[in-house]
Amino acid sequence: MAKLNHSSDNEITSLLIVDIQMDYFPGGRMELKGSEDAASVAGSVLGKFRELRMPIFHVNHLSNRSGATFFLPGTDGIRTHPAVLPAAGEHVVTKHFPNSFRETNLLELLKRSDTSRLVIVGMMTHMCIDATTRAAKDLGYECTVIYDACATKDLIIRNRSVPYDKVHDAFMASLEGTYARVMKSSELMKMTEEGARI
Repeated sequence: MAKLNHSSDNEITSLLIVDIQMDYFPGGRMELKGSEDAASVAGSVLGKFRELRMPIFHVNHLSNRSGATFFLPGTDGIRTHPAVLPAAGEHVVTKHFPNSFRETNLLELLKRSDTSRLVIVGMMTHMCIDATTRAAKDLGYECTVIYDACATKDLIIRNRSVPYDKVHDAFMASLEGTYARVMKSSELMKMTEEGARI
């Protein structure tokens, strides 16, 4: 079994899966473009982390604000997509804000696992992935965002539509360098096969 190289026993890379829930998929209340493909890729990354026996953290959104239209309590939309269902021993965190650290126990759980680096996948690129990655970096974590394991949607600004692929690229570009490494899943898989640190 391939192993990651760590410079010390206390430097652990963990996988953070954010909001891959049914409302983001066809038939859901907030369908994203490319959500099925992104979930499939995220599932492959999850499988690799399980193979390597690295820590895995699932974050799910539950809307509790007035006027919310998706991820509503008691609806099918809050269910986790089958591609990334949690397994025994994997932590599941419930959040109510885009930032996965806000008013949750995620930071405490990461500290307990001696995590120092995060590989981040999930939805939506322009909202919860962006907010969570920036917060993680500010808290001292080294972050890697998997480009093809995230999804978003078209946005509108001043009566102009911004296509989802442009939204995705713009937010990934803004994270690249200062807040994270951005890479494709194939690059990540190659690194793990070569025993490189991620």
